[in-house]
Amino acid sequence: MIPEQTIQQVIDTARIEEVVGEVVHLKKRGVNFIGNCPFHDERTPSFTVSPVKGIYKCFGCGAAGNVVRFVMEHDQLTYPDAIRRLANKYNIEIAEIAVSPEVKAEQQQRESLVIVNQLVAEYFEQQLFETDEGRSIGLGYFKERGLREDIIRRFQLGFAPDSPQSLLQFAQTKGINPQTLEQLGIIVQKDDRQWAFFRKRVQFAIHNPQAKVVAFAGRTLSSDKKQAKYINSPETEIYHKSKVLYGIHLAKKSIAQLNECYLVEGYTDVLSLVQNGIENVVASAGTALTVEQIRLIKRYTPNITILYDGDAAGIKAALRGIDLVLEEDMNLKVVLLPEPEDPDSYIRKIGKTDFEQYLRKNAKDFVLFKTQLLLKDIGDDPIARATLVRDIVTTITLIPDSIKRQIYVQKCAQLLLIDEQILINEVNKARLKNLKQQQKNAGTETAPDLSPEEIQYLTQQKPTANPNPNANYQESLNGMKLCEREMIRVLLEYGTYEIMEEIPVAAYLIHETQDIPYITPLHNEIIAIYTEQLERGIIPDSDFFINSSNEPIATLAIDVLTTPYAVSENWEKRDIFVTDKRSKFKKDVLNLLNRFKLYFVMKRLKELVQDMQNLQNGNETESADQIMDLQVQFMQYTQRKLELCAALRLVIR
Repeated sequence: MIPEQTIQQVIDTARIEEVVGEVVHLKKRGVNFIGNCPFHDERTPSFTVSPVKGIYKCFGCGAAGNVVRFVMEHDQLTYPDAIRRLANKYNIEIAEIAVSPEVKAEQQQRESLVIVNQLVAEYFEQQLFETDEGRSIGLGYFKERGLREDIIRRFQLGFAPDSPQSLLQFAQTKGINPQTLEQLGIIVQKDDRQWAFFRKRVQFAIHNPQAKVVAFAGRTLSSDKKQAKYINSPETEIYHKSKVLYGIHLAKKSIAQLNECYLVEGYTDVLSLVQNGIENVVASAGTALTVEQIRLIKRYTPNITILYDGDAAGIKAALRGIDLVLEEDMNLKVVLLPEPEDPDSYIRKIGKTDFEQYLRKNAKDFVLFKTQLLLKDIGDDPIARATLVRDIVTTITLIPDSIKRQIYVQKCAQLLLIDEQILINEVNKARLKNLKQQQKNAGTETAPDLSPEEIQYLTQQKPTANPNPNANYQESLNGMKLCEREMIRVLLEYGTYEIMEEIPVAAYLIHETQDIPYITPLHNEIIAIYTEQLERGIIPDSDFFINSSNEPIATLAIDVLTTPYAVSENWEKRDIFVTDKRSKFKKDVLNLLNRFKLYFVMKRLKELVQDMQNLQNGNETESADQIMDLQVQFMQYTQRKLELCAALRLVIR
């Protein structure tokens, strides 16, 4: 384990412009450097490196981080390995400290499982290429599928012989404990004898994103229908099938560069597409698509295109799981291949150029694809149509982005031949129901994530064409979220500055907003860190968050502190001087604080109105006292709103 002080020494010593400059041609632009992003293909430079802040940010693909993150992402290394590489570059000696026996044993166990799996993969490869049985059966099958030897070796394909003896002999020569093989599911204990789990099957090595072999899938070559076509390694400490995508270790770089991921079903689909030059492809490999797999893709791109064969029944069965993609705010398209083709057979039939052209021409938005697909089967059945509407409503409700939801509502209303307002109402009902359930499950009263349009719809108000941000309660919760983000930026940038004598900005803002819950969970997390550190007498600076091991926090810190613009050095030469924003930070901090409070007050006023309406509609005698209490709160918050608007010089209409 690397000591914390050594990690900090590495971060303090490593110069990000030097590390990045080894792989990216950087040009000076003001106090920063700019170049073409190494994480996606671009012609116009949008990749900015800030030596002062020690961070990089691509304004094209969104990649961002500190010097350690850059090494991790570019070289596909773990955090400790990235630290070690930088330490080696800057001649920093690492004296690793001992960990607890339990932790060390757990680490060693995981490492040993990975090592054994790698050895077994080499064994399967050896059986495929160097034995008569492997060459005639296994290699013959792969060649029949049109796979070249370089692809077979690149993906570490192999063959498991019928007899278990060669595997046990191999394990003995390598010093592998048979218990480890049993733990990995390579061998099984039956009738007091050890049997090979994979027998007379071609083998697909399954890798994690770090290119480590974590499991195997074996395909039978027998015509016996009683045998499962595919069998997989059992779940282990290093393998959880819901968190793995076949081919991700080779595809991730291409996915990031092209900003798109093709998702297919089978192993050979991946192999065939890669062989034909399409490398940004992964497979769910027989499992229903999971949240973990979606988030794994999301590390590299928000854009997924799913390739389906022409089996309508199979597509409909898969649709339910695919809704998860929308919930993660991914951009999802679907391509339906002509029957009876699958990606493997179709690309072999028509070639790469025509295949890519077909994908571009036939890619459809998922929500509209789902609507059109399900519409084909309902005919004139009103009950079936109502069920379909509810299904589509459920799908649209999962989409986090309000603009996207509104567009889908409009288009789906046209396809379903129903009034748009009806669909809007149903989506809003479903959203409110989900939000209430989430709050109930979380045991919190955090405000729901609603846009101005949603607020107006949900409260039966007609939306205004151009809402005035200064008008009576036309400020949105989205505005509050933006204000939250600005609060985080000010804390990071000016937190250590003194806004009053011996009172730092961080302490002042945290104290003034301690009773205001932040809408965004990540913002709440940062505020909690500030609160905890301040209680310990520490004022965390921006580096504290930029270099955080919590990736979402580090990414947010970088995002709020970076800008694609820089002041030209030529301005000063021509006697054009730009006012340093730090010279007026006190005024900015106070204005921001008042705006933040105003957003909160306006949100509370809206909630109070809604609560009073709910009580009035309830027809409960005991509601009278509750309504009176709410009215008193309403008057108090109204007075506070007037005070804040006066401080901000806003006109109330």
